[in-house]
Amino acid sequence: MQEVCAGKAKTPLEVLGTRAFSRVAQAQQSDGNDAKLLCDAAQNYPAWLAAIDAAATTVHLENYIFASDAVGERFAAALMGAAKRGVVCRVLYDWLGCRTRTHKRFWSRLADAGIAVRCYNPPHLANPLGWLSRNHRKLLCIDSRAAFVGGLCIASDWVGSGHAAPWRDTAVEIKGPAVGDLEAAFADSWWISGDAMPLEPVAAADIPAVGNLSAWVIAGQPNSMGLYKLEQLVAEIVERSLWLADGYFVATSGYVRALCGAARAGVDVRLLVPGSSDLAVVRTLSQAGYRPLLEAGVRVFEWNGPMMHAKTAVADGCWTRIGSSNSNFASWISNRELDLTIKDADFAASMEALFERDMANATEIVLEFGRLRLPSIRRTARAGRARTAHASRLVAGVVGLGNIVGATVSQRRTPGPAEGIVLLAAAVFLVLLGGTAFLLPRFLAAMIGGLCAWLGVSVALRAWRLRSPRKPGPPA
Repeated sequence: MQEVCAGKAKTPLEVLGTRAFSRVAQAQQSDGNDAKLLCDAAQNYPAWLAAIDAAATTVHLENYIFASDAVGERFAAALMGAAKRGVVCRVLYDWLGCRTRTHKRFWSRLADAGIAVRCYNPPHLANPLGWLSRNHRKLLCIDSRAAFVGGLCIASDWVGSGHAAPWRDTAVEIKGPAVGDLEAAFADSWWISGDAMPLEPVAAADIPAVGNLSAWVIAGQPNSMGLYKLEQLVAEIVERSLWLADGYFVATSGYVRALCGAARAGVDVRLLVPGSSDLAVVRTLSQAGYRPLLEAGVRVFEWNGPMMHAKTAVADGCWTRIGSSNSNFASWISNRELDLTIKDADFAASMEALFERDMANATEIVLEFGRLRLPSIRRTARAGRARTAHASRLVAGVVGLGNIVGATVSQRRTPGPAEGIVLLAAAVFLVLLGGTAFLLPRFLAAMIGGLCAWLGVSVALRAWRLRSPRKPGPPA
C-alpha cells in the first residue's frame, strides 16, 4: 500500500528509501540539511576558494588530484593564507592521482606554511597489489559548518585553456548535520594515511539544522560495496524515471540487468556518458555495453565536449546522488569513494533541469537495423593521447575486457559490432603471450616466479604483523 503525504501518493523509492538507505549503503540518515547544486569549475572553484578564505577554525581537503598547475597554485595560496591566519589546514591527496601532476616541492611548500599534508597509499614492497586501491574522493570541509562533495579534482582540465574546453562536472555544497558525517569520513581517511586527528570531528548530532533536506553520506571503502548495493536497489524499485551521468561507465552485468529491467517495466532510464574520454579504452568498453541497454529501452547520450566527468543520478523526482563514484568495478570494489544522496523534490527538480540542459548538448545513440549508430571516435583519440591512465580506470577497463572475452569464449552471448575492436585487442595480446611462452619460456617463467616470490614475501610479512598489536582506530 502506498503511503500518502500532503495528498500525494509516495513512490516505493520514497517509502523504502528512508528505511533501507542506511542499511544497504551503510550510511546514517541526517535531517535538517540545506544543499546547493554547483555546475562545473566556473561555479565550484570560486565557491571553494571563498569558503577557504572565510574559514575560521579548520579546512579539510581530500582529493584524488591536486595538481601543481595554475589552478592548484590558486588553492595553495588560499590554503597558505588560511594557515597564516591560524586555521588548522589538512590536505590528503592520492599518490597515483598526483604522481605525474604534482611536483614534490609543491607539497613541501604547503608543509612549510604549516599545513598538514598526507599521501594516501604510496607503493610498498610488502603490498605488491595495494596500489590498486586509490582514494578517489573529492571533499572540502570548512569549520564543520559547510562541505563540498562531487566529481571535480583540482587541476586545469576543469577550467580549460585556449585550445581545450573545460571538463563538464557537478558538485554540491551542503550545510547542516550531514557535514558532521562528511567530517567523520575525512577523519577516517586521515587515520588510514597516518595517525588519527588529535580531536574528533564535530558529530552530526551536534550540528544545528539549517534546512529541511534528508541526506545520506556514503563513504565507500575497499570491499564495502555500499553504493553498488544502493544503486541496484534504486534501479529495482524506481517507478517513473532514472537518469544517470557517468564519466567511466563499465558496469557489471548485474547492474546492467537492473537498468534493463527498469526500462522494460516502463521506467524512463537515461544514461549520459562522455563523447570523448581521457582514456579511450574505457569509452570503447562503454560502447561495447550499449547494445543490451538500447535493446531494453534505455536511452544513451554521448556528451558533445572534451570530457563529461560528472557522477550523478536522479530518480522519480525525489532522490538525487552526487559524488566521486563511477559505475564500474574500481569505484564499487577497490577505491575510497564519497557520495552524497539527498531526498528532496525541489533539489531533484534542479538536478533534472541540469540533466535536460546536458542532454541538449549530447548526441543520442540509437540502433539502426540492429546496428549501433555511433559518432566518430577520432575525437576520443585526440583527447586520450596526452593522458596517463590511472589505476581506477585501468581496473575498470580490465574487468570490462574480461567480461566481454569471457562471454565470447563461453558463448553466453554473441558480441556486437562495437565489441569487435575490444576482442581484436584481446586476441593480439593472447597470441603475443602464447608466442612468448613458446619462444622465451625461461623469461616467462622468471617473471611468474618473481611475482610469486614477491607475493609470498608480502603474505608472510602480513602474517607476521598479525602477531603485533593492531594500530588503534580513530577517536570514537
